[in-house]
Amino acid sequence: MINVALPKGRLGDSVYELFDKIGYSCPELTENTRKLVFTNEEKGVSYVLVKPSDVAVYVEHGAADIGVVGKDVLLETEPDVYELYDLGFGKCALAVAAKNDWIEDTRLPLRVATKYPHVAQSYYASINRDIEIIKLNGSIELAPILGLSDVIVDIVETGKTLRENNMRVYTRIAPSSARLIANKSSYQFKKSEIGTLISRVEALE
Repeated sequence: MINVALPKGRLGDSVYELFDKIGYSCPELTENTRKLVFTNEEKGVSYVLVKPSDVAVYVEHGAADIGVVGKDVLLETEPDVYELYDLGFGKCALAVAAKNDWIEDTRLPLRVATKYPHVAQSYYASINRDIEIIKLNGSIELAPILGLSDVIVDIVETGKTLRENNMRVYTRIAPSSARLIANKSSYQFKKSEIGTLISRVEALE
């Protein structure tokens, strides 16, 4: 039995569609229900539905053997897990963005609004830039518009939201996509099962 931490929402839908194709179906998962754990004994798989930002936590602590999470989350939280495979969907980028007419004043610390404080801190430390982190959880684009910050560090997919708010990307920090991760102990004890799953994913390409 492989226990899978499945992210809720659009990413999770893509992950389940992929796993269904390679033989890990669980029809009950597609029903309209409030259940959070779904098991198919015949296929040897169990899914637990969790928030995307919590997938790595469940995997790291062994509540799930494997999971799928965005690279952006792995860069921010640095969980103690194995990153096994780039699934190639959910592509976006961690980037620095600001208003179209923004001009940087290097004499002052840069005010950075973000839900990725670790990524932002690491990036600006690498270029020796003093910053002030402003931690936000949603509508990050509002911060520069209302003068709360100079720039934002956030994930960018198409850039449509930025354009609609008269903003643009100034620097791309790192690409991101959906990654298959595994609990380190599970990978040792269920190496054969996890290896089979990866082989089936590779066979689709």
